Amino acid sequence: MGFATDAIHVGQEPDPTTGAVVAPIYQTSTYVQEELGKHKGYEYARASNPTRSALERNLARLEGGRHALAFASGMAAINAVITLLQSGDHVICSHAVYGGVYRLFTKVLSHFGLEFSFIDTTCVENVEKAIKKNTRLLYIETPTNPTLAISDLGEMSQLARARRVPLVVDNTFMSPYLQRPLEFGADMVVHSTTKFLNGHSDSIGGAVILTRQEDYDRLYFIQKSAGAILGPFDCWLVLRGVKTLAVRMEQHCQNGQAIAGFLEPHPKVKRVFYPGLKSHPQHELGTKQMKGFGAMLSFELGSRESAERLLRQVKLCSLGESLGGVETLISHPATMTHSSVPPEERLKIGITDGLVRLSVGIEDVEDLIADLDRALSHV
Repeated sequence: MGFATDAIHVGQEPDPTTGAVVAPIYQTSTYVQEELGKHKGYEYARASNPTRSALERNLARLEGGRHALAFASGMAAINAVITLLQSGDHVICSHAVYGGVYRLFTKVLSHFGLEFSFIDTTCVENVEKAIKKNTRLLYIETPTNPTLAISDLGEMSQLARARRVPLVVDNTFMSPYLQRPLEFGADMVVHSTTKFLNGHSDSIGGAVILTRQEDYDRLYFIQKSAGAILGPFDCWLVLRGVKTLAVRMEQHCQNGQAIAGFLEPHPKVKRVFYPGLKSHPQHELGTKQMKGFGAMLSFELGSRESAERLLRQVKLCSLGESLGGVETLISHPATMTHSSVPPEERLKIGITDGLVRLSVGIEDVEDLIADLDRALSHV
């Protein structure tokens, strides 16, 4: 079956009891058992829930994995993956990652004896040099948040396999419609389902999609034991959102490309970061491993003052955290999504005070361009 067909039907088959075409919300904490040791596959909702099972089946199919697990947030999903490790283990991570990941790794998990190295993963040689005897995980974002740098999934997978280091890829920015890291050899994919998978800015969630049974068994045990599960209503919201993922991502890509093309020659804009532009340093790589270039872009205005002027003037582009919804969101990474990253580290990876991030929605693109053009006139 094709992607859009799977998105609509896998895990979302008509309800066998009523024939309902929409998967039911099983809003229950427990399940009646017929007798000791005999039940219908469900015992307690922290361990399993039919609505969550439906979502997990759906996401596994869309990413091309064997299994998926849904968590209470993207950060809960990432935390669960790192919990597979033990004290003394070393993790290599893309240096330009979401600020929440940097905060989790450096401010929380490092206190449990884990070691983290933040590396420019656009260069495979950098990663190879960073691998140690105790390296147990390679964690990458591609494209990165918010600089849109791209890592070569094929090269990373080959290196990881040769050194017997599992490769985990955050695919939130692209969604499985535009990029499927498991097809390039990644071992796990993580998502903030809050973003493009849900697509409507009304649910918080996360997911891990896996290829190996042993990884699934261990991660399921962690999910069940720690309890950071995605509730049934949020699972239902993501299932609803996924049904339109293919058509939404097509429009996101069209709008993103048009706005990047508008911004790049604008006299007030110093630089645009968007993989769909030929000026992007990994544009050719992006065309090989991505079906489209997505909705995310960043642009440099040169100073915080210029960024603040723009952000005060936009009307249709809403100033706010998050991304991936049908509406266009604009943000200032240095003071919002990446405020937890020390200023000197931000500058090393290109997150300046003049950098603005845009999550392009699916509105009429002419209206979005007019809004940005008017706001830029005040910069």
